[in-house]
Amino acid sequence: MPIDIVRNDITKMQVDAIVHTTNSSMNGSGGVSAAVHRAAGPELAEACRRLGSCEIGEAKLTLGYRLPARYVIHTVSPVWQGGSNGETGLLRSCYHQSLMLAKEHGCKSIAFPLIASGAHAYPKELALRTATDSIGAFLLEHVPDNDLMVYLVLFSKESLLAGSKLYADIRQYIDDNYVQLHTDTRREQARLMYSAKFSAPDLLAPPCANMAEDTWNPKTIEDALSMMDEGFAGMVLRKIKEKGMKNADCYKKANIDKKLFSKIVNNPGYKPKKPTALALAIALELSLEETRELLMKAGLALSHSDKFDIIVEFFISKGIYDIFRINEALYDFDQMLLGGAVL
Repeated sequence: MPIDIVRNDITKMQVDAIVHTTNSSMNGSGGVSAAVHRAAGPELAEACRRLGSCEIGEAKLTLGYRLPARYVIHTVSPVWQGGSNGETGLLRSCYHQSLMLAKEHGCKSIAFPLIASGAHAYPKELALRTATDSIGAFLLEHVPDNDLMVYLVLFSKESLLAGSKLYADIRQYIDDNYVQLHTDTRREQARLMYSAKFSAPDLLAPPCANMAEDTWNPKTIEDALSMMDEGFAGMVLRKIKEKGMKNADCYKKANIDKKLFSKIVNNPGYKPKKPTALALAIALELSLEETRELLMKAGLALSHSDKFDIIVEFFISKGIYDIFRINEALYDFDQMLLGGAVL
C-alpha cells in the first residue's frame, strides 16, 4: 500500500497528516493527545473548538500548525468492552474516515497510532489486525496506484504478538532452525552442508531452468550468455500470468507502490533487495521451492543463519501469505519488514 510499522514519536513524523486519537470534545486532555496539542501549539485547540464535538468512529481534520505534518486528523476510538458491543466496527470506521479525509486533501503519507490500544484497552494483537485489515481494504478500493504511504507508529518497542500461539510457533521454528545451526560444531555444519548439496541435485541444475541438462554445454562465453534463463522480472511477470492476476493485484499484495513495481518489471536485469523480492514471492503465493528460485534470480537466497529469513520461511511453509501478518511478526522479532519503500 505500502504500510510500514515504525517506532517513533508521532508528533515528529514528517508526513502529510498524522492521526490524533482524542475524546469527543477534542480538547487534548491527557497522554498522547496532550502531547499533540503541545507540539502543534495553541492554534490547534482553537481549531478543534470551532469544529465542535466528534463522535466515536468519526474523524475531523485541522491544520497541523507547528507540527511537521501539514494536517492533524482527529478521531475518537471505542473503549474495549469485550468485543461484543460493536467495538470492531467503530474502530474500522476510525481508520476508514481518517483515510478518506487524507485522500480528499491530497495526502501522500499518513501516520496512525495503534488506535484504541492504550487507555481504551483494546487488545494489541486485535487492534493491530483491525488496523492492517482496515487500511488494506481502504487502499485496495480507493487508492488504485498504491501511492499513499501509511505508517503505524508505536512510541516504544512493545510486543504486538507476545503471548499468542503464533508468537510461540514462530519462536519454536526459530529455535528448531537458527539455534541448531549456531550450536553445531564446525565439523557437523560441514557434514550437513555436504549432505544437503549432494542430496539436492535440483540446486545444481544448469542456469536455464527449462533447458535439459545435456544441452547446457556452451563452448564460449557468448554461447553461455545466449542460453541465459529468464531474470527476476521475467519470472515475476510469468507467475502473475500463470496465476491469472493483474500487475496491480501483485504490487498491492506485495505492499509496494506502483513506481517501484514498474521499475522492477521494466528492467530485465533489475536486482531487488531481499525484502522486496520476498514481498513479491508472498504476493504471488509461491511455494518454498519457487521462492528460492525467485530469490536465486536476484542473486539472493534464504538462509538459516538469518532470523528474518527463517520467519518468512515459517509463514510460507504454513501457507500463510498475508503480508501484514508476516510484518507484524517481523516487527515483534525486531526484523526489517517486507515491501514498503525498500528498493
